[in-house]
Amino acid sequence: MFDHEPVPGRNDPCWCGSGKKYKKCHEASDMKMERLYDDGEEVLPRSLLKMPRDIEGIKASAAVNMGVLDYVGEHIRAGVSTMDINEWVESYLSAHGAVSADLNFEGYPYSVCTSINDVVCHGFPNNDDVLQDGDIINVDMSTIKGGYFSDSSRMFCIGEVSPERRRLVEVCHESVKAGLAAVKPWGHLGDVGAAVHKVCTDAGFTVIEEYGGHGIGKEFHEDPFVSFVSDPGTGPILVPGMCFTIEPMVNAGKPGIRTDRSNGWIVRTRDGSDSAQWEVQLVVTEDGYELLSW
Repeated sequence: MFDHEPVPGRNDPCWCGSGKKYKKCHEASDMKMERLYDDGEEVLPRSLLKMPRDIEGIKASAAVNMGVLDYVGEHIRAGVSTMDINEWVESYLSAHGAVSADLNFEGYPYSVCTSINDVVCHGFPNNDDVLQDGDIINVDMSTIKGGYFSDSSRMFCIGEVSPERRRLVEVCHESVKAGLAAVKPWGHLGDVGAAVHKVCTDAGFTVIEEYGGHGIGKEFHEDPFVSFVSDPGTGPILVPGMCFTIEPMVNAGKPGIRTDRSNGWIVRTRDGSDSAQWEVQLVVTEDGYELLSW
């Protein structure tokens, strides 16, 4: 098999753990993946596919993740510090039997990312970063519950936001919807990124190349990397069971970025322009996709 994993006999139990015979479960899908691989397509190993029991675990994690973001949305306002948001997150997770996937991930020191205005991603919560009327902020939330990972982020407009900032936030959101619409089982991941990119650039914005979405579920970051500057018809095949995020980072100005050397995490636009990001998590299904976290 293309991924060098064992192949059961046709009447043996399927490798996925469903209890069904292989011939009535994944045999046809496996053979299709093998043919595509032989044709030169990029096909991810079957170990990355999420089975129904995995999806249920991810949904339980995502229910907490989305609950945190709902809570933030109900309480965020001018005068709130980003450290307040971090404390809300930690309290909510603790009350719901979950933990932050962000905290201590590769040394990240907080439980959530809070990125204001020109901060592209990985903004540190800080008592001194107090939200002002007119700010835009991305709150990026990642949760572990029951051993499963969920991940999504939302933009919040604080008070009276300028038309330019509001348009950036809205276009970024529309680009995620376009990416979702491009998810077709047995299509290409590059179609998703291309759809996102077109919406953003048609509106006069630019898309970050260095950061993108990722596979997720049993680990925080799994393959594949999800680019939003991709070409149609390229990239891995969208096999049912693939679980990944769509999370474009969209700049009002040029696409250049810079990382804060003092901490190695906070990423800002190089030209000081505003940036926006929305993130959703999905699983590819036999007839499209299922949204898991948003």
